[in-house]
Amino acid sequence: MSHLALYGALFRLGFRRQFAYLQAALWGLVTNLFFGLLRISILLALFDGRPQVAGLTGEDAVTYVALTQTFIASFALFGWYDLMRTIHRGEIASDLLRPLPLLGFWTAQDAGRAAGQFVLRGLPMLLLFALLWGARFPADLPLSALSALLAWACGFGYRFLVNCAAFWSPDAVGIGRLAWVLLGLGCGFLMPLRLFPDWLQTALAYTPFPAMLNTTVELWLGLKTGAEAGAALALQAVWTLVLFGLCALALRRGLRRLEVAGG
Repeated sequence: MSHLALYGALFRLGFRRQFAYLQAALWGLVTNLFFGLLRISILLALFDGRPQVAGLTGEDAVTYVALTQTFIASFALFGWYDLMRTIHRGEIASDLLRPLPLLGFWTAQDAGRAAGQFVLRGLPMLLLFALLWGARFPADLPLSALSALLAWACGFGYRFLVNCAAFWSPDAVGIGRLAWVLLGLGCGFLMPLRLFPDWLQTALAYTPFPAMLNTTVELWLGLKTGAEAGAALALQAVWTLVLFGLCALALRRGLRRLEVAGG
């Protein structure tokens, strides 16, 4: 079997796994809708009767909440420890015996997981937000879809890199918790980055965090168009390549010091 076929099989496996616990997914959807309503209420309160705040309209605020709630599970914005667990438990030894590079193995699995979560929870949530609160769909759906794909890839590179800390630390979960807090703040999940102070927006522009969610939101809302939209997509792609390069480097060095059962 070719590598491409193996990657496809891993993608399908990751996708199907998400449908194993449908009841949990349903309650997750209900919970996300509830917190989405709270977030909409808080954001709209900031407008205080004004038509716009930092270039955002009330409709933009509702759509922003819809998108961020939609992508919580697909982008694993609250954390991901799967690789870390296999390292700490020694299970990574069996993964290394597979006929695929370890980074590619995990990337294909996570792509399937993300797609499954989007179909199971993300898309229904987006449709419900549109029906209940008037969240809107983008004028350029292919552009927004490409940006969402890059946001997932960039975010996965970051999550994988954080998980590689387990090669050096027996308590890497603590490192992960700090990393997810930084992700939630920097990617624009907690609050639209346009509402941050100028100095913080400038600082975050030099990090990959906005490429993991905020860029997709702004393209979806039409806040970036034309050449600016193209530049935003290109920056997402560059950060994705940089993070995957760092993942490959960290993985190579981590495996050198890996000890499994004294080996």
